[in-house]
Amino acid sequence: MHTANPHIIQLPKIIDPRGNLSFIEEENHIPFNIARTYWIYDVPGGEIRGGHAYKELQEFIIALSGSFDVILHDGKEEIKYHLNRSYNGLFVPKMYWRSIENFSTNSVALVLSDDVYNVNEYIRDFEEFKKMRNS
Repeated sequence: MHTANPHIIQLPKIIDPRGNLSFIEEENHIPFNIARTYWIYDVPGGEIRGGHAYKELQEFIIALSGSFDVILHDGKEEIKYHLNRSYNGLFVPKMYWRSIENFSTNSVALVLSDDVYNVNEYIRDFEEFKKMRNS
């Protein structure tokens, strides 16, 4: 099964002495139209979010505030991305197992996705994911 590869995308950064500004334009800075936006915040110390994969859905994850690690698995190998700048985001294609951990105090993770919430889109069993990914 072929999928795109995850990668960090640097967003525009307009520097101003009054405060910097960054922005995202769908299909310009990220490779999809935005259908849903959500954010994760107030994560207690030591907690892990995610723990699933999506069959078709793609995401773009940004650390708006603070920092955290996004752990991705392609069914064979694991890679860790440390997000800590609000002008960098991680593109996560379909069929990557993801977990988000090591949240710093007051961190906020902004997630943009190319589809609306659909419970049937989730793969929540890692062994099932590996079988699907490696078939």
